[in-house]
Amino acid sequence: MPEVVNLAQKFAALDRPWSPRAVGEVSGHQVRVARLEGEFTWHHHDDEDEMFLVYRGELTMHLRDKVLTVREGEFVIIPCGVEHKPEAKSETLVVLFEPAETRNTGNVTNERTIEPDQMEPL
Repeated sequence: MPEVVNLAQKFAALDRPWSPRAVGEVSGHQVRVARLEGEFTWHHHDDEDEMFLVYRGELTMHLRDKVLTVREGEFVIIPCGVEHKPEAKSETLVVLFEPAETRNTGNVTNERTIEPDQMEPL
């Protein structure tokens, strides 16, 4: 059944940075929320595009050939295969839209990796 999702409440429930949580699903794609702070790792996704929508704060998206600044109310889509490194100089809240099978660290496995089947819904 349809239900209203309150993003402020979902963001308030996040307990650590770089740990996205699913808050909804649309035709096999998940709507995820995450709190970002500091630098992430360089990575890419072989088969999945990712959308980062900044709810609050500012996201710096490093690409190998340029750097993009994504501000509140803006989003960026990173196509599959494009290597990227997200960075947030201060706490930034983002909404992610990506296929449910997307691993947060893409082709890299490290201490921040969350496998899709380990991602707990909020």
